[in-house]
Amino acid sequence: MFTLYGRGWCHLCDDMRDALAPVAAEFGVAVDYVDIDTDAALVARYDEDVPVLLLDGAEVCRHRFDDARVRDALAARRPKYRPAEGLFG
Repeated sequence: MFTLYGRGWCHLCDDMRDALAPVAAEFGVAVDYVDIDTDAALVARYDEDVPVLLLDGAEVCRHRFDDARVRDALAARRPKYRPAEGLFG
């Protein structure tokens, strides 16, 4: 599962969420969006470092979406994550 830490007013967070959506759909991976402003501990931890993207608890991206890093992280966790059947071939 992806966890995306962000803020409602953060344009970089919106950009990462938009870029992540098709990749998550391609691999059938759920995305949990967490607004850090709802939790003081998360604000203390991430504050202005958002967005932060985790895959199964491991950080994959910070500030900007990196398609290659995300796909590499998914590939490293195969066979758990692989493209949905029928997309390639």
